[in-house]
Formats: sequence, C-alpha cells, structure tokens
Amino acid sequence: MPNQPLPILPLLRDNLPLDTVELARFMVGKYLVRDLPEGRISGRIVETEAYPVGDSTSHAFPGRRPYNGSMFLARGHAYVRLTYGLSYMLNMSAEAQEVGAGILLRAIEPLEGLPLMEARRPGVPLRDLARGPGRLTAALGIGQSFDGRDLCAGRDLWIGVIEKGDVPIGVTTRIGLSREMHRPLRFFEPGSAFVSGPRKLLLAPYSGMSTNTQI
Repeated sequence: MPNQPLPILPLLRDNLPLDTVELARFMVGKYLVRDLPEGRISGRIVETEAYPVGDSTSHAFPGRRPYNGSMFLARGHAYVRLTYGLSYMLNMSAEAQEVGAGILLRAIEPLEGLPLMEARRPGVPLRDLARGPGRLTAALGIGQSFDGRDLCAGRDLWIGVIEKGDVPIGVTTRIGLSREMHRPLRFFEPGSAFVSGPRKLLLAPYSGMSTNTQI
C-alpha cells in the first residue's frame, strides 16, 4: 500500500500576515509543496529571510521593473530570480498589490518525494538536499517559469500548513549581504539540522521568539 500524502492544507491569502517581517516569521513551520505527475515533493520550511519595504538590499528597492514585477503582486506569489548566474532563489511577495517587498525561502526539511529530489541532486546527503535557497530550488526543480506563480492556489507549487499552535522561532541577522547586515530579519526553526548558514549564527542573542500558526 503506497504511503499516504501528508495532510497539508493550502494556505489562503487571507491566512497570511500583511506585513513582510511578520510573514517571514509566520512561514517558519509551514510547508512547501510541489505536485508533479511522478508524485509529490514537500518539505517543512525551516528558514526564511524578510526583505521589507524600503530595504536597500531588496530587489524591489529600485521600484517596479520588468524583472521584479512579481514582488509587487499581492502577498503569496512566487518571485523567482537567477542569482549570480548560478542558482534560482524562491521568494514570496509579502505586501498588498503594488507594494514591493518579499521573503526568501531559504531552506526546507525534505519530507515527501525524496527519490525525486535525490534524482535532481544525486549523491547529496538528506541534510543538504534543500539546505540553502539554491539547493532548495534545485531539489524541487523550480526555475524561472515559476516566477509570478500563485502559491496560494493549492496546485503545482504551493504553500500549506499542518500543525496549529505556537512554534518556536529563532531570529538572527541575514546572510551574505554587503549592507544592512545588522537587521534581525532571518527566521529559523531552532534545533533543525536543515537550517543553512554558519552554525554559530543559530546561537545569536536574537533567538528564542515564537509565532502563532493558528489559522
């Protein structure tokens, strides 16, 4: 008898906080799902970063351009961008329509469809399949064609929830930036082996917050 899929329920747009920082915190512990003809891939989101309105490191900071239009869609749409010509990054629009801001989905704990992920990243240990934003998109087969996708539609590529209640959240500064490095805008699941970046950051003094995932 085949394994039953996890009971993941789609997150509707009205479930999502209408604030970039709150949304980045809220998404830790939720689920990212990719439905394919060969089966489902899913993982628990364990790490995000916020890029709020007015942040000079955000791709939306210059204003709406042909390449960043998805960041100005209503919250819950995918913004996919090739970075350094090497890796795609999956972001999610985070504010009201025409307000440019987003969150970066940095890492997931792989749960379903492991053979499908491993086929895309052969020889990689489970811990590293989707531990980091470029690895995440590679494991799930997410490329430029997903830019602008509605992640609240519950099909193809979508976000969902299982657990309800309080989830512990750790907070640190963001990774890999050359400015605005002091801002505590990176959120993660404490104790998760699937969080990316230096281990020492996980012990930063900002850690220990929590969020309510009741919807």
